[in-house]
Amino acid sequence: MTEQAVDLQGARILLVDDTPANLDVLCALLEAEGYDLALAQDGHQALNIARRIAPDLILLDVMMPGIDGFEVCRQLKRDTALQAIPVLFISARDRHQDILAGFQTGGQDYITKPLNDEEVLARVRTHLSLALLDRELRGGTWSWKQKTARSRRRSPSARNSRGSSQMIARKEAEHWGLVGFVGESPTIKRIFDEIRLVQEVPTSVLIAGESGTGKELIARAIHFGSWLREGPFVPVNCASLPGELADSLLFGHIKGAFTGADQDREGYFEMAHGGTLFLDELGEMALELQAKLLRVLEDGEVWRVGARQGRQVDVRVVAATNADVERRIQEGRFRQDLYFRVARFTVVAPPLRERREDIPLLAQHFLQLFVAEMGRDAPALSPEAHQSLSAYSFPGNVRELKNIIERALLESRGATVEPRHLHFTTQADTDLGHNAPGPLLSLEENERRHIRKVLEATDWVVRGREGAASILGLPESTLRGKISKLGIER
Repeated sequence: MTEQAVDLQGARILLVDDTPANLDVLCALLEAEGYDLALAQDGHQALNIARRIAPDLILLDVMMPGIDGFEVCRQLKRDTALQAIPVLFISARDRHQDILAGFQTGGQDYITKPLNDEEVLARVRTHLSLALLDRELRGGTWSWKQKTARSRRRSPSARNSRGSSQMIARKEAEHWGLVGFVGESPTIKRIFDEIRLVQEVPTSVLIAGESGTGKELIARAIHFGSWLREGPFVPVNCASLPGELADSLLFGHIKGAFTGADQDREGYFEMAHGGTLFLDELGEMALELQAKLLRVLEDGEVWRVGARQGRQVDVRVVAATNADVERRIQEGRFRQDLYFRVARFTVVAPPLRERREDIPLLAQHFLQLFVAEMGRDAPALSPEAHQSLSAYSFPGNVRELKNIIERALLESRGATVEPRHLHFTTQADTDLGHNAPGPLLSLEENERRHIRKVLEATDWVVRGREGAASILGLPESTLRGKISKLGIER
């Protein structure tokens, strides 16, 4: 069996958004990958540019003056010369009917704002690669320089010696933000050993741990350090799968399967063929969908909605959860047989409070990371600031530390970072040496309390750079889902 290793540099992508700041962010992200970009700020301009240059992929905002993104997509799909171009919608609107409308108009994917860099890059690469394969099967040609190299897919026993000795290439570590693994504690060294171990075998893996502990980073390290590194890595947030579209999104559908299904669509499993499917927040998946997922994992076969026969897929599944799955099994909210199938090997991502010796290293590393982006010299952290950081419990874990350091750097304006520049969620946690232990709480209750504190601190503003979703490091749709699930009310 063969697999393509595709160099996507030079692919032409049309970015359509009426907000210049959004275009700037996407340009910086995609130009770094070597893509050739064209920009449009309204629907009419987008259609004119698309007809002139025939891009290889279009990232299309939904809400725009004049004609919106849905109408732009409809017109593109009616044009025989342009209808095969993958259209990926980007929108802050995450209502189920909006997502459904995106697929009904012919879009291949729907990405919600605020955008996650890794998610955008992964979906762009996936859809470009699928479009390339589709054109080759039709006997067509790719619109940029063809730089494909075929290589035989390697099994674990056929890996080269250099690959087996490396946890992950330096380039991938930098690209995917694996700086979250900085540390010298025995705990983090144990995590490295476990990652290396599961890189060697094709078993399914469950990554457990609190929010912000780096579960997706562990999943990416497993993928990019394994024999599947040249295949796709497809991340899926199970908590944000809309109920009525979940089957279609995971397993795909055929034309006419339901109202609005005007063309065949591959699901996330098929997108991940030859690579890794990362199922984040698995504990939030609906029971009915769990049964279908188990069948696919056992048979290696997906049935698109409305299809009369299945399709074989070769996918490694890595899942993650911050929920107490064993408790949910007892409550009848999670299938025990699915748990045993997914958790053949479990990696536990430790909370930051359990590896406090890594806090100074992480803080200094994030300082260096941010000053490099800003073109500044790295300021020092005062001894008092180090002491405050070491005394804090970090309910948001490494993600929260990263946010705290970024804000401190901005407020200090290049001077030494002092305790007044450090903004913690719970000030009481920084009363040095006076932290009285409170009652032991479940992960769910801890999460509920922490989210409420952040919401109160932001005056219940969810959106924006200073909003609760940004501070918590969560997509807006995920945070709103958690607010509803945890019963958090203003």
